[in-house]
Amino acid sequence: MRTALIHRADKITGPYEGKVALKDQGVAQGGLIDTPKGNWYALLFQDHGAVGRIPYLIPVKWEDGWPILGFDGKVPMTLDIPDNNSGLANLVTSDEFTRQSGQPGLALAWQWNHNPDNRYWSLTKRAGYLRLTTGRVDTKLTQARNTLTQRTFGPKSAATTAIDVRNMKDGDHAGLCVLQKKYGFVGVKMKGRDKSIVMVSAESNSPEEVESVPLKQQIVYLKVDCDYKHRTDKAYFRYSLDGEEWTAIGKPLQMIYTLPHFMG
Repeated sequence: MRTALIHRADKITGPYEGKVALKDQGVAQGGLIDTPKGNWYALLFQDHGAVGRIPYLIPVKWEDGWPILGFDGKVPMTLDIPDNNSGLANLVTSDEFTRQSGQPGLALAWQWNHNPDNRYWSLTKRAGYLRLTTGRVDTKLTQARNTLTQRTFGPKSAATTAIDVRNMKDGDHAGLCVLQKKYGFVGVKMKGRDKSIVMVSAESNSPEEVESVPLKQQIVYLKVDCDYKHRTDKAYFRYSLDGEEWTAIGKPLQMIYTLPHFMG
């Protein structure tokens, strides 16, 4: 398994001596930190299935000039550290796109899947909305340039959005995706003059339209639920016509962590 090694020397040019600092549950690769009060920790990570790499904060004590990680060589599942109630505001943020004068365009929790083409997205052309328009034709969802993302979280998390599809054109797709190489998508497809709500699964490596429902209105609500508990790694897709009653569509996606589309 992934293992944490530590080497030490009296000077930067050596000689060095080293040893295994931690070998438990594949938790490794990180650094040592200390607090103003003199407490020491190791901030490491663990590959944790489809949710990706999750952080571990591990207590450290010093013995004979060596940092000793964890308790009896094991990673504790809980820590007695104060909760400052700061929450996850810097890691996850609301889906509301209302912005006050002087505020930044997008909070830091948002990430573009590719370097965006700023000609084709806006928060100001329609106040309170993120407007996305197409600038080219892509044959794969993963190549769509202006794909705006936030991280999913374990053990469970969900995302909900409403989209206004009145200006979609023939061939356009718009919606909500659980983004990895083997992705799942719920959204609206326009073919000719007809719109439909679709669920697409790329679980088998080739995108498959699992279910399609005709859409006759201009506003539709979409939702994805992610369940990482006990490494279940399932995503569930729903839609609503009124934002109140939700209907499952397609099939659950068995999420998987793959290296060809590295997400960290």
